[in-house]
Formats: sequence, C-alpha cells, structure tokens
Amino acid sequence: MSSRPLRANHTLPLPSLQPDANGYEIHNWEVDFLRNREVLRSEFFGIEAKAKTVRYPIRMLRYWFGYHLLASEYKRRGRPLNIVEIGTHNGQMLVFAKLAASRVRDPAQALHWASWLGIDAVPKREVLNFAGYDEVFKANIDTADFTWLEYFDTAICLHIFEHTSDPGEALRRVAEGLRPGGSIIGGSPVLPHFMVAQRERHLRKTAKSLGHVSVFSPTRVREFVADAGLELEFISGAFFMRHKGFLCENFRTWLKFNLRWGELFPWWPGEIHWLARKPR
Repeated sequence: MSSRPLRANHTLPLPSLQPDANGYEIHNWEVDFLRNREVLRSEFFGIEAKAKTVRYPIRMLRYWFGYHLLASEYKRRGRPLNIVEIGTHNGQMLVFAKLAASRVRDPAQALHWASWLGIDAVPKREVLNFAGYDEVFKANIDTADFTWLEYFDTAICLHIFEHTSDPGEALRRVAEGLRPGGSIIGGSPVLPHFMVAQRERHLRKTAKSLGHVSVFSPTRVREFVADAGLELEFISGAFFMRHKGFLCENFRTWLKFNLRWGELFPWWPGEIHWLARKPR
C-alpha cells in the first residue's frame, strides 16, 4: 500500500465512446451469481449469520448495482477501466466485483479493469491491501484541500455523500478527477423529498464524527448532479423491503420484485443508486 501523492497522467488518449446496448435495463442484469455462498462467507462483508442463510440477499444489491454499472462502463469504453473508489471501508465493492466478474454467464455483463485505486478518510490499509487495491490513499472529499493529479474513467462513491456536510461541493471535487466522458457511480439511503429537510436537521444535531449528515431523495440527487455540471443517466431505488434472514430472500422472484419496485418508486425509503456522466 502506498501513501505517495497521486501521479500526474494528463496525456492518456480518450477513447471514442460506444452506445450502451443494455440501456441500463436492470431487469436484464444477471442476479443468479448472488446465490454463490462464497460472496456471503467472505469476511470483507461482515454479514451476520442469520443473513447468510438466504440465497438472494437484498443487502448485497448495493454492490450488485455497482458491479453492473461498472460493467456497462467497460462495455461503453471498450477497454479495461481505470477506477477510483472513494470510501473503501473494508473493500467490499472490489471483492464483490472480483467474485461477480468470475461468475457472470453473459459476456456482455463482464467487467475488466486496468487499475482500481482506493481513497478513504480513515483507510484500513492492511485489510485493503489483502482485498487487492492497486493503491490506497488517505484523503477526505469533504475538505477543501482535496485535489487530484491523476484522472480516472469512473469514480465509485457508494454510501459516501451522506457523510459529507456539503454533498454538492463534494460531488464537484470528485468530478474534477474524471476524464471527459467519465462517470460517477453513487448510492445512498433515500427518503421521499418532503422528508429530507427535517431528517437532515435531526441528523446534524446528533451526528458523530464521519456519521450521516446529509439526506437524499431522487429530486435532490438530480439537483446536486445538475449543479455539479454532470448529466444523470441512471437512477433507481433498490428494494421494497429488506430484513435479515427473511424467508422470501431465498427466491429469485422476490429479488426481481424488489428491483422492479425500486425502479418504479426510487423515493421509497431504502437505498438509491445512480450514475452521472461528465460531459465531453
């Protein structure tokens, strides 16, 4: 694991982007590899024993969305991606991507990357080194001194912006590290828009260090993406209901129902996932 500054790399060619044939149609994205218990057994996810008893765990959908949006970016670019992940925690997203990439049956949903760097305010270096990050850096996107010297195709920001005091400014800082045409993959808890302000006031009164201080609805996601000069290409909720060890999570139809519900009602309390693009 390295703590050296990010390398300058301004001369890499920008590839021509190809249309995404999938059109972000999540009902076509593969789910059956979630049945593999190796994902659940992995120590990186810290899943309770009760949650490991089901075949299609709803709580893994945050990584499932991240994987398939990355795979769409790989297909669009036509070459392995240069990825930066902000807010690495235990390296769950990278570990999930490795397992998923080795198990998806459809070549169109395969994912390959050239580099995968991690940034975290409090990086767990030993754990992240074992997870397989190329490099890990200590930095906080919620501070004004956050800067980039290297540019990336895609930035992963799963459950990060709810920890920032000014998510719009944090998003702009992330966007500065993207190549033109690059993307940001985000995810966070979600509420209906009329509940956002009250919930945020409550969180900011009680938040601990690096805790949740910002709240999102689909409307707020669209607004802060537009304010950052980005174009929102994909947005979806994740589920109708999630409960550890719930019997219905043994059935593919229940998972599909939850995905469809999230697609139709992205404001439903739970999680929201999105992809925004930096204009060329």
